[in-house]
Amino acid sequence: MRELWITSPAKINLTLEVLGRRPDGYHELDMLVVAVDLADRLRLVLRDDGAITLSSSNGTLPLGEKNLAVAAARKLQAASGVRAGVHIEIEKRIPISAGLGGGSSNAAAVLMGLNALWGLGYDRERLQTLGAEIGSDVPFFFHGGTARVQGRGERVEPLPDVGPWTIVIARPPLYVSTADVFRALAVDRLPPPGETAAAVAALQAGRREAVLRHLRNDLEAVTFRLYPEVRRLKEKFYAFGAEYALMSGSGPVVYGVFPDGRRARRVVHSLRGFLRDVYLVQTLGARSSPRGMTAVSKG
Repeated sequence: MRELWITSPAKINLTLEVLGRRPDGYHELDMLVVAVDLADRLRLVLRDDGAITLSSSNGTLPLGEKNLAVAAARKLQAASGVRAGVHIEIEKRIPISAGLGGGSSNAAAVLMGLNALWGLGYDRERLQTLGAEIGSDVPFFFHGGTARVQGRGERVEPLPDVGPWTIVIARPPLYVSTADVFRALAVDRLPPPGETAAAVAALQAGRREAVLRHLRNDLEAVTFRLYPEVRRLKEKFYAFGAEYALMSGSGPVVYGVFPDGRRARRVVHSLRGFLRDVYLVQTLGARSSPRGMTAVSKG
């Protein structure tokens, strides 16, 4: 096999609760996360010279060591001792640095794809451990669907599917520094945690719609203060008729949940009057997209 194509989906946070700061400098998190069908496509082409190279349809995507797809390939190459290399081509649809986990999803896709392309035979747990060393969001994408994610992201508990739900995602034209958001977060002033646990309990009891009553993102207030445009975008979602709206990750993406596709399409049309990055998506189930990835091999 010389070539492999992989679909690499985005995610949204239904909850993001910050429990405290860890001794290693990271924050202890408790999150409910779901994959959505907004996705990049990655083409992996075997190289015999050991080199790892990257190209992309998005001219703003970093192509060197700062790209998590490259970092994933180098980490797997070093861990396995394989002499082969790879050229990675990314057809980018997920907005960059938006709170949707696009780079982390790409890293997970590369680890799974190269495991097959290089014939390593690693199990998911081994790949997930390597992924956790690359980025906090990477482990989730080995599961996809809906999951509770804890620690700094390394502990993933797959859950029953929340959907399908109709979601509108919008990204304002600005960059949010995740590091600045966490630095400005006053953990001791946050309300007691519990929304993630309540949402998980509702989901496990089969009350999927009740999950929406527990949406929470502890980073919202900080991001809204630093970037008021994000707060205004959330307000627009409610003005346009969203049943629920929330910022994903550290932002700047905000999403709205809608009861029917017709209303969601009207909102997409309205938002595109002043925003470029607006997407109508569906939540993904673990069965409809195994581990959040779909692979097709060639040659």
